[in-house]
Amino acid sequence: MPQVAARITNDQEKWLKDYFKTKSAGAEFILPWAVDVFFKSIRNVSSDFSVAELKTILESHRDVKLLPNQSKQAYLLLRVEEACEEHSVHIQHGASKSNLEVKLRRLTDLQATALMIWATAYWVSKAWNGVSVEDYVKLSCG
Repeated sequence: MPQVAARITNDQEKWLKDYFKTKSAGAEFILPWAVDVFFKSIRNVSSDFSVAELKTILESHRDVKLLPNQSKQAYLLLRVEEACEEHSVHIQHGASKSNLEVKLRRLTDLQATALMIWATAYWVSKAWNGVSVEDYVKLSCG
């Protein structure tokens, strides 16, 4: 099985040791679980948005470095709002800014984080290099 070296805080290390037999056992459980939760979340939440809205969210995350402490609904709202106001990305993709905002406000932090991971992945992942925004939305959310 492939190995992954992750950097974690002292508190996270303590938590893994407290809740699992070993730190490695905890990490071996948590990482696959987190990936599964992400894919389940993105499948569920993406169905609530139109293609135009998903493209707007995607475009709002161009050149964004996602940080764990900023993975919250409030940050997603802020990024989308800034992109709409400064670059009119909602108009570019044919989305209603007000409808999109209502939908984003309904999200939990977990759902918002899944959308942010999904959106930033398009811009940073080699797997999606050269794939159009339209195709990314269809392939990853369809």
